[in-house]
Amino acid sequence: MTDENKNETEVETQDNQEEYDELLEELTLKNEELTKLKEDLEKQENETQEYISLSQRLQADFENFKKITDKQNKEIIKFANENIIKEFIDCYEDFGRVLEIKNDKDLREGVELIYSKFSDILTKEGVEEIPAKGEKFDFTRHEALMTQESEDVENGYIIDELMKGYMYKDKVLKYSKVIVCKK
Repeated sequence: MTDENKNETEVETQDNQEEYDELLEELTLKNEELTKLKEDLEKQENETQEYISLSQRLQADFENFKKITDKQNKEIIKFANENIIKEFIDCYEDFGRVLEIKNDKDLREGVELIYSKFSDILTKEGVEEIPAKGEKFDFTRHEALMTQESEDVENGYIIDELMKGYMYKDKVLKYSKVIVCKK
C-alpha cells in the first residue's frame, strides 16, 4: 500500500471512528432520554393510579353521603307534621272534655275555646282565610259556583261566600266557593 492509500485509509478510519464516537454519544444520550422517559411514564402511571383510587374513594363517599341524605330526608318527611300534630292533640283532648259537659252554655264556651285554639294554631303555622265577600272575583283565589244579578254589588264582585278558602303562606290550600255578581 502506498503512503497515499495508507493516509486515506487512516483518514477514513479516523472519520469512521469519529462518526462511531458521535453515534455512540448520540446513542448514550438517547438511552438516557429513554430512561428518563420511562421514569416519567412510570411516575405518570403511579399518579394516574392515585387519581383513579382517589376518584373511587370520592365516588364511594358520595354514594354514602347520598344514602345518608336520603335517609335523613325520609325521616324529615315522615315527621314533618309532628309539631302541628302535637298542638292538634291538645285541641282533640279539649273536645273530649267538652263532650263530657252536660250544660249547653258550658258546652258552647268549650267549643268556642277549641275553635279559638284551632284558629291560633293555623295562624301561627301561616294559614290565612282568603277574603271573599265584597271583594273583586279573583280566579286564582276564588271558585265561582254561581252568578247572580244584584243591585247592591258591582259586576265581577263577590256577593256571598258559600265556603271559606285558605292560603298557606303564598299557596292556595282551598279556594273560596263564592257567588259572583253578573249584570
